[in-house]
Amino acid sequence: MKTIPFFLFLIIIVFPVQSQDNIDDLLAAGVNDAKRFSQDYLAPATEGLAYGINNGWFNHAKGQKQFGFEIGLIANTSFINDDKKTFEMRASDYENIRFLDNSTSKNVATALGHNDPDITVVITYDDPIFGNQETELTLPTGIGSTGVNIIPAAFLQAAFSPFRGTQIKARYFPKIETEDVKTGLYGVGIQQEFTAWLPRDKFFPVAISGLIAYTHLDGSYDFTDSNLVEGSNQQVQTDINTFLFELIASTNFKVLNAYGAIGYLSGKSQTDLLGTYVVTDGLLYSESIVDPFSIEEKVNGIRTTLGANVKLGFFSLNVDYTFAEFNSASLGLNFSF
Repeated sequence: MKTIPFFLFLIIIVFPVQSQDNIDDLLAAGVNDAKRFSQDYLAPATEGLAYGINNGWFNHAKGQKQFGFEIGLIANTSFINDDKKTFEMRASDYENIRFLDNSTSKNVATALGHNDPDITVVITYDDPIFGNQETELTLPTGIGSTGVNIIPAAFLQAAFSPFRGTQIKARYFPKIETEDVKTGLYGVGIQQEFTAWLPRDKFFPVAISGLIAYTHLDGSYDFTDSNLVEGSNQQVQTDINTFLFELIASTNFKVLNAYGAIGYLSGKSQTDLLGTYVVTDGLLYSESIVDPFSIEEKVNGIRTTLGANVKLGFFSLNVDYTFAEFNSASLGLNFSF
């Protein structure tokens, strides 16, 4: 399996990679069944990424001086809750899949979890010569099998102040290509300090600002040459687009400051299984499936952030913790000019 130094993008493409030649059997059950399973399997992973890539947009409510510039490196870790590691798979939701022991439902691993022991299902498929046939399939497990309980993220971020109290922000991580995997990120935002509009002769120990930010993550994995399933141009593509709205407050001292925020995240992800897949029953029967399915997921949720910032000259260090659907911790190293 490929390892990605960026977002652990493997949690998005772990299904086709880790399930190995099981994909052949899963597609044999029908595109609808394969899509249904993949949707439940991948949803927590894309949701976790959507939350993770939106942390670290701010480290203070106080705006920079006019024409001020700040550049920083943000590292973030989102924590995976136990309820995101499994989903209830109900046999009644599937047309051609049942559990080997005929259970009506089981909790099975998402892309963030791990099946221990393995869970086996029986797939029924229609052979044009022999009629209905059955085959057994071991369901894919997730990154929990390697003991991973976090979703890491990192990016460069810069801010410029065309006006006092106004910051135009951008974040970026260059497109990374590791063998057959490509992934990258960019985002833009604006933060406005509302207290900057108040008279200068008033002393306010607290600064208040608002932030609106857009973030985009895209990635793909080309597994045509993996020999899992015969076919061509086989790949998984994922796009995540999010908007973040935050109300931020912080103390306004020279060196050490505390800050807090409440915000709302809204976004959408799309994962496409693309290419041609030849589902075969040995020498007598084969079927080609082109671009099997596309999965869309919406992400919405409230966030609360608490943090602290230490500023020493042009250098500052901040750390914060965000309470959300995926709790997370962020560390920022920033340089202001």
